[in-house]
Amino acid sequence: MRDLRKLTDELLVKEYVAGNSKCIDVLIDRHKNKIFTYILVCVKQRELAEDIFQDTIVKVIHSLKAGRYSENGKFSSWVMRIGHNLIIDHYRKEKHLSTISNDNFDFDLFNHPKYSAKPIEDKIVYDQILKDVAGLVALLPESQKRVVELRHYKGLSFKEISEELGVSINTALGRMRYAIINLRKYAREKNISLSIS
Repeated sequence: MRDLRKLTDELLVKEYVAGNSKCIDVLIDRHKNKIFTYILVCVKQRELAEDIFQDTIVKVIHSLKAGRYSENGKFSSWVMRIGHNLIIDHYRKEKHLSTISNDNFDFDLFNHPKYSAKPIEDKIVYDQILKDVAGLVALLPESQKRVVELRHYKGLSFKEISEELGVSINTALGRMRYAIINLRKYAREKNISLSIS
């Protein structure tokens, strides 16, 4: 009788697909430690790792039977990728289903200022601050104003700003630093408060 353990992964896959069900046992036995260890390292919980390992094997069997394996010489990598995708699926599902109960807190979580609408006064003050800041930015020297606009209004990185303006990153950083110093000075001179309180 032939020793299936001496066959390559690819031959075992071909024979399994052709109907020799013992081949899948040899494949699983050959790679189970590597696959399970990888899953366990990722999820850090033995029971969860065992569940995901079982799901991985089931998916491998279904995929082989459906003829969805075509990676010659890379069987273990293919199985590891299936396991990895199932780990990702688990965490996506867990994140999607996570809920918060009010019973777990000493205070009413859902009546917390963080979750309530901001008072209209705060919005008015905030809008005024934005207007004041825009007025102060207009007072800056052109080189500093340009850096502030690119950084805070267009969201560019300092590397992108340096490329846009044709200056070094240090020059862009220096201009931003002086812009902030000048904005604080202008705010003090005009007695403008830039905080909601």
